[in-house]
Amino acid sequence: MNEQIQKIVSELPNLKNVTDVWAAVDERFALGDAAFPADLGIALAEKYGSEGQLWQCRSVFERLLRLLTTTPGPENASQALRLVSSAEVAGKELDRYTASLLASGHKAADLSAAFTGHASEELRACLVHELVLRGVDVAATPGIAGWATSPHRRHHPLGWLPLTLSDVEGRADLPSYGTHGTSHSMPYGPSESPEPAVIGDGRVPSVEETTGQATATAMATAVANWAEGSNGHIEARVFDLSEPLDVGSVPNTLLALGLRCLDGAGDKAPLSVAVRPPAHAWQLLFAAASTGGAYTSGSYGAYGRLAAWQSMAALAGCPEGAAADEVEARVRDCTWHVFEADTEWFEQVAWDIGLAALAPGHRRLAVLAATDTD
Repeated sequence: MNEQIQKIVSELPNLKNVTDVWAAVDERFALGDAAFPADLGIALAEKYGSEGQLWQCRSVFERLLRLLTTTPGPENASQALRLVSSAEVAGKELDRYTASLLASGHKAADLSAAFTGHASEELRACLVHELVLRGVDVAATPGIAGWATSPHRRHHPLGWLPLTLSDVEGRADLPSYGTHGTSHSMPYGPSESPEPAVIGDGRVPSVEETTGQATATAMATAVANWAEGSNGHIEARVFDLSEPLDVGSVPNTLLALGLRCLDGAGDKAPLSVAVRPPAHAWQLLFAAASTGGAYTSGSYGAYGRLAAWQSMAALAGCPEGAAADEVEARVRDCTWHVFEADTEWFEQVAWDIGLAALAPGHRRLAVLAATDTD
């Protein structure tokens, strides 16, 4: 083991801060030694375990990974892959995170080593869809195309996803990574000046709730992390209508459904409802799934893309096992609404979503509400 690395590893548990370690790594890296951060990361994992129980170890490892994944260049990408693919470090959660970092910081051509060298199938699958989200034609990229278009790719959970973006997805808002931090947009939350819905005399047909547990779980896929790892709560429900519902009557209907999220909505807590294109709904769900809530980091781009489509499919009433093109067609035929109200259910901090999907034929209304707080 390199003497400098050995010294850092042995002294790390006694350090009150790790800024000197960062400086030493930066110095070696600036001199063109991209192997040094990878070697140090592997040595730390060998000594202290892949879980990184020491806060010093976690801090240094994150710095090493960010340095290699956010600094462009084929050698940096190769060393990042060597680090996360080593037996001492490898893991699915790290693969998903690393794929997002690499796709953000490197050209697709510099990432072909992940598909021609030693890397896990999880890392490869995630990297393919992180690149797709960034507009890369992976099926035409040398070094990547062979794996991306291979039949066995479809056996991976992400294999359901197409290798090109649909118009519904557009260009997703993706995080920006730096050596020290991450920034991303949040397309949800309470509006600064929501416009109250026009609650007219539109007739509300009789309604029967038909929510099944499997459907509710599928609808909530994109926001599940808000409740599982943070302080959030979710309401996902489906209603069948006795006759077609006029789009203009959706506000009245939402108030009549007995939704917990809208309990108390009315004069003192005006309901705001607006029709939006399916792309707007997809962006909300993708952001919730990929970047997480108040205390969760989400599942990053690849699995965030899958989760958004799973929620959209269930909201649209797609049959289980429907192909991606079938789901997209059904999603396009639905009428999508966003809604909000300053009720006690919504936290009104930064993480609030209210979605209602009126199915083709206007006889099925699916509602998903989610909220989280720090």
